[in-house]
Amino acid sequence: MTQVIVLNGGSSSGKSGIVRCLQAVLPDPWLAFGTDTLVEAMPASMRASDGGIEFAPDGAVVVGPEFRTLEAAWIAGVAVMARAGARVVVGEVFLGGADSQRRWRYALDGLRVLGVGVRCDGAVAAGREVARGDRVVGMAASQADAVHRGVVYDLEVDTTHSESTACARAIAAHIG
Repeated sequence: MTQVIVLNGGSSSGKSGIVRCLQAVLPDPWLAFGTDTLVEAMPASMRASDGGIEFAPDGAVVVGPEFRTLEAAWIAGVAVMARAGARVVVGEVFLGGADSQRRWRYALDGLRVLGVGVRCDGAVAAGREVARGDRVVGMAASQADAVHRGVVYDLEVDTTHSESTACARAIAAHIG
């Protein structure tokens, strides 16, 4: 039985909407976490230091060693929750592509994981980004393809023209 679903997609690709829909359509309760959860849990000073996470004016995201340390602990914590019996869905942004996926795979080793690529046309994601108003403009376009480089998935969904509910149902059909 699947214990963890890892959704990977760029900013404004629709991961959060899919996560909420998954929680609604899956028969069992699933905990939901995401990169935003991690960043929001960090002290504000982490967003202003070279060691933390920096959102550049052009939308680039740069992470430092202090961020990586906290991220590793957070990933390990998600794995511990799953090993303790919680079913967990994670919305992630693999800024490092395959390297990011390797970090998750290492932590989740031995668990039943469904890896899902959440794709969205860069221009569509950029439009969503502007409409949201809570993101640095340029992040969605720069991440739309980059987060998928070298990443291998069990399933991919595309939110360019599909609603979150349809994507969630497609993912739910692969939950074993």
